[in-house]
Amino acid sequence: MKAKFKILLAEDDPNLGRLLCDFLESEGFEVKLCKDGMFALQALQESSYELYLFDVMMPKVDGFTLAKEIRKKNSKTPILFITAKSLKEDKLIGYDLGADDYITKPFDEEELLWKIKAVIRRTGNIENADLKNEVIAIGKYTFEPFNQSLTYDGIVKRITEKESHLLSYLYEHRNRLIKREELLTNLWGENDYFLGRSLDVFITKMRKYLKEDESIHIENVFGVGFIFNVSSKQIEH
Repeated sequence: MKAKFKILLAEDDPNLGRLLCDFLESEGFEVKLCKDGMFALQALQESSYELYLFDVMMPKVDGFTLAKEIRKKNSKTPILFITAKSLKEDKLIGYDLGADDYITKPFDEEELLWKIKAVIRRTGNIENADLKNEVIAIGKYTFEPFNQSLTYDGIVKRITEKESHLLSYLYEHRNRLIKREELLTNLWGENDYFLGRSLDVFITKMRKYLKEDESIHIENVFGVGFIFNVSSKQIEH
């Protein structure tokens, strides 16, 4: 049996900590929950983890200090910060310490999950993660993200890994505006002009793949981003 992907979660809010722990475990992760930074430091000595999820503001030892300790010995394991602040200065401090991403309170659990998956993909650890192998109905299509397959009328089309990541993200954020920089950051880890041109190519391909179902439409919001429109009658869970 494949070992579960191990996350060390440090969160001093007991209600939020337990909620996140239960949610991530339901998604197939193994989670070690620590109620503050001191307990997280101890956990670091006792075991190894494949992703660190730290609240920035904690008593005794904060998330930034934990990141410093980790980066002294390990430069590769991803770190994701939970913060109540959206100040640019705080984010720059975290990135300078080697953070891979941030999520700002309050946030949706699904948003956190997709940030974690994006970090895992970018750091090349996706093969070690025992994530749910979802089968998703998108209109008249059946989409299996981790098999990279899109099925229509019994015909299976294999899509690339990046196309699969894109379609997954579009579906999870369906029927709302998704900014270009959001897509670029979550799929490629950065936002620049050349990646933006690549994104346009991928969007064109996705429209072609989904053209058989008129209830699905990728709307271009000029200068801002895209809306993955899917009729609510066509969405199945």
